[in-house]
Amino acid sequence: MNTKKIYILLTDTGTAFTKTIKRYTKAPYNHASLSLDRELTQLYSFGRKNPNNPFNGGFVQEDVLKGTYRKFPNTTCAVYEMTITTRQYEKIIRMIRLFEKKNRKTIYNLLGVFGVAFKEPFEPHGSYFCSQFVAEILHRAGVKLWDKLPSLVEPDDFRSSDKTELIYEGLLTAYEPVSRRQKAE
Repeated sequence: MNTKKIYILLTDTGTAFTKTIKRYTKAPYNHASLSLDRELTQLYSFGRKNPNNPFNGGFVQEDVLKGTYRKFPNTTCAVYEMTITTRQYEKIIRMIRLFEKKNRKTIYNLLGVFGVAFKEPFEPHGSYFCSQFVAEILHRAGVKLWDKLPSLVEPDDFRSSDKTELIYEGLLTAYEPVSRRQKAE
């Protein structure tokens, strides 16, 4: 069976919003992103569309050297690696392409974040929060990590899955593929 690697990036930027979430979750990371490569160049999530406006959120292709991560250089992270089938990988790519096409029709599911706190899924069409998006993409691709709805998945759930392997933890800027790209720019 042909396999591929994908990566889950968990981060903590230290913003007021993430500090608020952290008070509730007690988890070290409160943002989840899905990367198709170890270098984190093909990185997708639901989050800030503009680093200076936390209220304008939706589907984003993140850049670890620009945008929100550049604005918050002390971002800490954990990078998890997963092995999936080539077919699952291709499904993930197709779904990401659909999100890219419908980008203007997506919004950040802020009420869904509160739904997680109350264990009540809130799933308006085209609306996701970061870990819900990553879990939904994986679920639709046939990658089963837990027995819970994507709309109830928290970033910390990725840390506890036996299908994810921690390959790095520390400052995002010190992650070797990121620091190498910084030096090249």
